[in-house]
Amino acid sequence: MKKFSTTFAVCAAAAALTLTGCANMSESQQGTAKGAGIGALAGVLLGAATGGSKGATQGAVLGAGAGALGGYIWSQKMQEQKAAMEQATAGTGVGVSQTADNRLKLDIPSDISFDVGRSAIRSNFAGVLNQFATTLNSNPSTLITIVGHTDNTGSDAINNPLSVDRANSARDYLMARGVSVRRFATEGMGSRQPVASNSTAEGRAQNRRVEIYVAEPSTTAQR
Repeated sequence: MKKFSTTFAVCAAAAALTLTGCANMSESQQGTAKGAGIGALAGVLLGAATGGSKGATQGAVLGAGAGALGGYIWSQKMQEQKAAMEQATAGTGVGVSQTADNRLKLDIPSDISFDVGRSAIRSNFAGVLNQFATTLNSNPSTLITIVGHTDNTGSDAINNPLSVDRANSARDYLMARGVSVRRFATEGMGSRQPVASNSTAEGRAQNRRVEIYVAEPSTTAQR
């Protein structure tokens, strides 16, 4: 029992350290470290349940390896694309981030994307999409999902198709710049997923948005 307690404490501490990562790690390294930490801790628990202290130690090692190779890997190409979009959108208000499931996300606010009640691409948005198309054409294996959103002004009968039209407008603009139609999926959420309160003008403006996600297909999907 004492040996297991020691093993568990050491492995849990190692897992905690990998979960926090290091300040000078790249996002790719941090993602791999997080996966290793989670895998190690899971391995401790599973190994202990099946093989006592020895099983806990072996489980930690195997779990760390599996975690590092699992869903937390963020490729160098995706990191480079993220950096390129951060540079291209600096000062525009567009949010560029890495999601928990390792997709690149562009969050396009309403003040540069669409006029109220419209789906036509505004000139400010066109500049962002031009840069985005360049990065997409440089990474032809990635898949793109575009999701349109509205505020709660008006009925679902208006907002639902409007959100779809906004997503499709962004897709069509990128397609016109050489991005293959086979890479796209579009969706409209209407007013169902607000990110701010619809009780204020500022909140409604935040909810009128387009989100663009870019993902690398998994090895399994490519087989």
